[in-house]
Amino acid sequence: MVWKAATFNVNGIRARLPLLLEWLQEQRPHVACLQEIKCQDKDFPHDAFVEAGYHVVWKGQKSFNGVAVLTTDPPQEVVRETDREVLDGEARFLAVKTCGVWVINTYVPQGRSPQDPAFGYKLAFLKETAQWIDARFAPDVPLLWTGDINVAPDPQDVYDPQRLDGEVGFHPEERRLFKEILGWGLVDLFRHLHPDEKQFTFWDYRLPRSVQRNLGWRLDHMLVTEPLAQAARDCRVDMTPRQKPKPSDHTPLVAVFHLDALSVSSPG
Repeated sequence: MVWKAATFNVNGIRARLPLLLEWLQEQRPHVACLQEIKCQDKDFPHDAFVEAGYHVVWKGQKSFNGVAVLTTDPPQEVVRETDREVLDGEARFLAVKTCGVWVINTYVPQGRSPQDPAFGYKLAFLKETAQWIDARFAPDVPLLWTGDINVAPDPQDVYDPQRLDGEVGFHPEERRLFKEILGWGLVDLFRHLHPDEKQFTFWDYRLPRSVQRNLGWRLDHMLVTEPLAQAARDCRVDMTPRQKPKPSDHTPLVAVFHLDALSVSSPG
């Protein structure tokens, strides 16, 4: 089975709904993880995604944060609450098992500045997510941790590494933690498949012509266990939605896997 996974920080589900539905129709991912839906549960446009052929799980929050997972197959398992205060305090974490693969969707806190308490919250969120994964899974389980992780791990993941060194998102402490998390048994799939490419997933609205000038950051990731890394055939940044009218400040990251190699398949 060829299985396509995507992550997309939509920066407001209602504002981005026409663009998102058009993109889903064109790409037809089997699983799409969305971040920053920025709406309460009651306001989530569930019916629009059902009409588009998706099952939907979401966790909303008024005006801020919020995550959702769309799947073409019914979810086999869903985790909305982890009993971990850092992960459950805001709508930033959602885990779904689909087609035999565990998918963890996170919207990691941005962190504001290294001196702000929000930076400590960001580091704690990353650590708690890694600990939750470690407590439930082994590195030989097909697993994808994806979303807006808000860390650019390497110098080629930001447009100006010298000037941005020490800024939130490219701070040495975040980058060390990112590498430690990979050490558990996760692979940064885009970098694994494209070791030398300088591609980004986020361009700040506040920078004039940031897309045209390629003043970006690679903040959205697919971190996979070794079985999925071996099954991966492609992982790429899709620039099309970012170049549309009224875009998000992020653009999707899309990966393709051959699940037959894992002996997992669609439940029907």
